[in-house]
Amino acid sequence: MTYSKKDILTSISFMLFIISFSVVFVVFFKPLYYFDIHHLKLVENTHYTYQQIKENYQILIHYQSIFYQGKLVFKDFIMSKGGRIHFEEVKRIFEMIQIVCLLTFCTTSYLVYRQIKQKEYRFFKLTAILTIVIPLILGFFAFIDFDRLFVMFHQLVFNNDYWLFNPRLDPIINILPENFFMHCFILIVFIVLFSAFICYKVYQHYQKTILAIDNHESYTL
Repeated sequence: MTYSKKDILTSISFMLFIISFSVVFVVFFKPLYYFDIHHLKLVENTHYTYQQIKENYQILIHYQSIFYQGKLVFKDFIMSKGGRIHFEEVKRIFEMIQIVCLLTFCTTSYLVYRQIKQKEYRFFKLTAILTIVIPLILGFFAFIDFDRLFVMFHQLVFNNDYWLFNPRLDPIINILPENFFMHCFILIVFIVLFSAFICYKVYQHYQKTILAIDNHESYTL
């Protein structure tokens, strides 16, 4: 099967939207963290109340939004200069991802509409292929050693060691255990893979429809 330039362009835009949307959705999906407060026994392990943990996490997540441009001030936690710099860097990264998500939503909506209007559906299959590659590779390494992948990610993305928190200076890290980030990663991979699966099923549906129409026309003739 050969793909046209329109197929490739649409698929790349679609893939970027799926991945960026998955990240944005999981970052702002607070129920996952609320579940982990109990599952990871954060109240027992940190000696903060459930309400304290929940409220300070909400402050952190609200801070990550592209629509919030104020300073990060926790209700119950002090914060070091290095910790503040790190959260500012994280915010810039998440803001870029949110911008990519919004832009690719617009471009993908237009490109997909144009392709479907022209009855060209190959891009669904290519999107599924492109989208599934990245999470499978990352998922493989995460399965082998998530701790190592976690460290390598921070070393690659950040050009400093401010992400190595001192719990005494930045006690917020006590309510952000590594296992929570692993759960976030798993959910992101799941959403991406599920989206790729949906794209492939949509492609199969259109292919069967086209084949049925061709067979009907051949039978009629």
